[in-house]
Amino acid sequence: MVANDVPTGDCLFCRIIDGEIPATKVAENGQVLAFRDINPKAPTHVLVIPKRHVANVVGLAAVSATELQAVFAMAGRIAIEEGLDAGYRLVVNTGAVAGQTVFHAHLHLIGGRELPE
Repeated sequence: MVANDVPTGDCLFCRIIDGEIPATKVAENGQVLAFRDINPKAPTHVLVIPKRHVANVVGLAAVSATELQAVFAMAGRIAIEEGLDAGYRLVVNTGAVAGQTVFHAHLHLIGGRELPE
């Protein structure tokens, strides 16, 4: 296991991927799932996650650069579809000290208003 990792059966995002917990899906393909954050920080706040359980994006990069690229590509596509032409933020928290609360690699796509520095 990777540091801060949890068994996949206990992982909130794995349970969303498996359909055990409902989520408002935005996009999905064979490698990636994107869904709306339940506690949005802006009008658009989408979580983009790999379907593979890895604790964080650094771990995902180590096991599959292709899947990491797929996560970022989907985030970019969703940003266009959501009309975020003026700009958006991609946020990745790695580790509890940085604010990561679900130890399954993910990024936050945030936009739809001016974001503070």
